[in-house]
Amino acid sequence: MKANVTTPDGLLVSSEPYYEAQGDEIEVFEQAYRNRIPLLLKGPTGCGKTRFMEHMAWRLKRPLVTVSCHDDLTAADLVGRYLLTGGETVWMDGPLARAVRLGGICYLDEIVEARKDTTVVIHPLADDRRVLPIEKTGEMLSAPPEFGLAISYNPGYQSVLKDLKQSTRQRFVALEFHYPPSELEQRIVIRETSVDEETAIKLVRFAVMTRNLKGSGLEEGASTRLLVHAGKLMRSGISPHAACRGAIAQALTDDPEMLSAINELSASLF
Repeated sequence: MKANVTTPDGLLVSSEPYYEAQGDEIEVFEQAYRNRIPLLLKGPTGCGKTRFMEHMAWRLKRPLVTVSCHDDLTAADLVGRYLLTGGETVWMDGPLARAVRLGGICYLDEIVEARKDTTVVIHPLADDRRVLPIEKTGEMLSAPPEFGLAISYNPGYQSVLKDLKQSTRQRFVALEFHYPPSELEQRIVIRETSVDEETAIKLVRFAVMTRNLKGSGLEEGASTRLLVHAGKLMRSGISPHAACRGAIAQALTDDPEMLSAINELSASLF
C-alpha cells in the first residue's frame, strides 16, 4: 500500500473542506494534537469523521495520509517493505512511516477492520515513546512534534471479535460523532448538493425514519453521506423516488421486505 505522493505539498489539503462543528470537537482535537496525544474518532458510517479529519489537517496545515483499513491489511502495508526495482532491492516506506517522516497526520479509518497483529504496530507511536520500530531495517523512527495519529471506528455494528482492544483504545483521546441535528443536517445537504430547502427537509426526515429502523431489520440507517448522494442525483434531474431508491434504500439493504418498507417511506414524503 502506498501513500499518494512522497512530498508534503502533495498531501496538503489545499482548500478548506466544508465542516460544521456539532460541539467542541475542533478545540479538543487541536489541543490533543498540540499535546501530542493521538485521537480516536467514534461514530456511525457516513456521519462526517473523514471530512472532519480533512478539515483539521487543513486547519493545522499538515499533510494528511489516510489509510482505509481492511481484513488483509498487514503491518508491512503500514510500515513498508523491500521491493525489487530495476534489479535492485529498495526499501519503500508504507503510509504510516511516510506520515511520520513528513511530520504529517496519519488517519487509520475503520481501524478494527485491520488484522489484530497490525494494530499493535501503532502502540509505540500512540504513547509517550512516539516511535515506529521498523524491524526489517533495524531503524527506530522517532516521530517529530508535528506528527499526529488518529484512528476511527464504528462501535454500532462491531462484533466482539472486531472490538477495539483496551490496550489500544486507552492510548487515545476519544471524540464521539453522531448524525447532525436535523437543522444542521439540512444545511449540510443544501450546501453539498444545492437542493432547495424543502427537498433537504424531506431528505433529512426520510433519514430519521430509516434510522428508527436500526435494530429492526437494518444495521444502520441512512447516513448524511447517502443524503448527499441522493440530493446530487435529484439536482441532476433524477426523480426523488428513484434517487432515494438507488442512493439510499439499495445502499442500506438487500432484503426485499425491508427494501419495500424503505421505498414506501420515501414515497410518503416525495
